Amino acid sequence: MIIVTTDNLPGREISEALGLVQGTSVRASHVASDVGSFMQNLVGGEIDQYTKLMAEVREQSLDRLREEAKAKGADAVVGLRFVSSEIAIGAAEMIAYGTAVRLTTRS
Repeated sequence: MIIVTTDNLPGREISEALGLVQGTSVRASHVASDVGSFMQNLVGGEIDQYTKLMAEVREQSLDRLREEAKAKGADAVVGLRFVSSEIAIGAAEMIAYGTAVRLTTRS
């Protein structure tokens, strides 16, 4: 599955737009991680636990977007965007969305 942030694919022609596809994931951190993160926040620097949490939630939302696009018969997703938010203390939501498309078959 080709997934791009652009609205087109250089060298490929879009034959059909299949509509919006999205993938959502919500993850919560462990309470012990939150305590460690709070301490890290006091001294500054990267909070590794949250960096890892956001990477995991991003990958899961992308996996779900791919599944939805495949179910629609898409060859690609164009215009990929991410939106994230904190929905509770220590819980992050990530939404990946874009437009599922079919590409013209190469001859």
